[in-house]
Amino acid sequence: MHHRYDVLVVGAGGAGLMAALYAAKGNVSVACISKLYPTRSHTGAAQGGVGAALGNIQEDHWEWHMYDTIKGGDYLTDQDAAEIFAKDVIEAVYELEHMGLPFSRTEEGKIAQRKFGGHTRDFGKAAVERSCYAKDRTGHMILQTLYQQNVKEGTMFFNEFHVLDLIIENGRCSGVVAYELSTGEIHTFHAKAVILAAGGYGRIFKITSNALTLTGDLMSIYYRKGLPLEDMEFYQFHPTGLTKLGILVTEGIRGEGGILRNKDGERFMERYAPTLKDLAPRDIVSRSIYTEIREGRGVGPDKDAVNIDLTHLPRDVIENKLSEITDLSRTYLGLDPVKDLVPIQPTAHYAMGGIPTTIDGECIADDSGSLIEGLYAAGEQACVSLHGANRLGTNSLGDLIVFGRRSGINAAKYARHVELAEMPENPEVESRALIENLKNADGSENAARIRKELQETMMNNVGIFRNGPDMEKQVEILRELRARYQHVNVQDPSQRFNSELIEALELGFMLDCAEAMTHSALNRTESRGAHDREDFHTRDDVNWLKHSMAYKDFARPGNVRIGYKPVVFKDSGDGEYESLTTYTPAEAAEFKFPPKPRTF
Repeated sequence: MHHRYDVLVVGAGGAGLMAALYAAKGNVSVACISKLYPTRSHTGAAQGGVGAALGNIQEDHWEWHMYDTIKGGDYLTDQDAAEIFAKDVIEAVYELEHMGLPFSRTEEGKIAQRKFGGHTRDFGKAAVERSCYAKDRTGHMILQTLYQQNVKEGTMFFNEFHVLDLIIENGRCSGVVAYELSTGEIHTFHAKAVILAAGGYGRIFKITSNALTLTGDLMSIYYRKGLPLEDMEFYQFHPTGLTKLGILVTEGIRGEGGILRNKDGERFMERYAPTLKDLAPRDIVSRSIYTEIREGRGVGPDKDAVNIDLTHLPRDVIENKLSEITDLSRTYLGLDPVKDLVPIQPTAHYAMGGIPTTIDGECIADDSGSLIEGLYAAGEQACVSLHGANRLGTNSLGDLIVFGRRSGINAAKYARHVELAEMPENPEVESRALIENLKNADGSENAARIRKELQETMMNNVGIFRNGPDMEKQVEILRELRARYQHVNVQDPSQRFNSELIEALELGFMLDCAEAMTHSALNRTESRGAHDREDFHTRDDVNWLKHSMAYKDFARPGNVRIGYKPVVFKDSGDGEYESLTTYTPAEAAEFKFPPKPRTF
């Protein structure tokens, strides 16, 4: 089946819906493809809020937010992206309010704001109330609001379609190939511009806050085209997931005054981050929790968790401002945060890396910055490098609305001025072969078994703490798992809603993402942000102040070729940014925010 649109968006989470909405406002025909019904997208799991320097509770400025973003990203953040973001997110929040998003309110009727880890006033002097929230259901409210607005603007939705291939020829993208879950039919979508916004790949880890659908499909497809994935070594572990389950416990729980305690009842974050304590950036809190567990101060039957303590907070704060996580604790753990300590542990949460893009969402094809015409990306799928080596809390939802909007606007602008590209002959041939190979394989391997081994070994060998020998071991494990994957046998012959087939397809995508991540992490011989190496403890700005670009090595299967892209780091004084990969002490003194060890 064949479809034609001016702009095609893949993914219906916050970034995809924002991109589709602003493309539709650009007077072009827009379609959105999603693995799920849009309001079930993973953005709905985001609880805490959107960081924006509104200053509704206390003085705040976008420059302070930009500083926190760059410092939180351990100076790998591209500063042009951080400046655009810190300015634009203020306007974007007010736009969402005007669309009808039901933000929580102050007594004066303004958008309420609360503290969040890593957000400070006056360039790091103290915590600031910057997170704009709707109780602890902010992401859910964003999805509902943006979906309604897209319906109003006439966006066409293709729900429960699984994208299998990008159609790229002669440096231009002209559409995608997708599998319809309800019929088993292959569809070709022909478009002038395509926006990728299908989320991350957290399911490669055993303990994760990510939905089952977040398997890195489009990252893998991009990688299989010989195109790069940027900064894949940087993966954020959120410090607080419900123990064993990984279900997210919002950082807002600490913003409201929650305290992390070890088995002795000690507020241990005072030892690791004496200024911000429990509100230090996520990488610091995650490593602190893991250190407590390693040193024998964990809680629970396996001593692999710590407690979050809310019992000192007023009941109305817990029941009203933190209602969702309170319900989750009662439902899944049988614990009431009003009177019980709740055990938590770090959970794989967010990919800082992904498909490299410009600040306008255009997809980058190589180290030199060449672009793929007509192809854009936004959200966790993309790496505009707003987040650098470690994303600041609340900046994910801000990223979705700011760069989703920019991608939609620019894709529509492009689509208005070009004709549809010629489609290659038989664009579906590779996708059909992919499905037939899985359905007709005569092997005895089981996708679920391989997936379990992938998740466990990635958690153990490329998790919060990393070292060379473990990651070298993981490289060999991935080669073995990939060889076994060639013999996966899909036994279900069904055409309609064949979940076994979909899981087998997703496993192939996950193996690609795990491969790119492991090789990138092994290659980066320093510790920075969320990438913490026990054999290279220090940050090395002289050699590693640069972005990694991972390419699939077709000449040597199972290997990855690593290239590099400079960090956009220095303001030249006229509003233009120049890229630097290394610096001298004299140059460092001129930087907008000089690199220095982080203290909190």
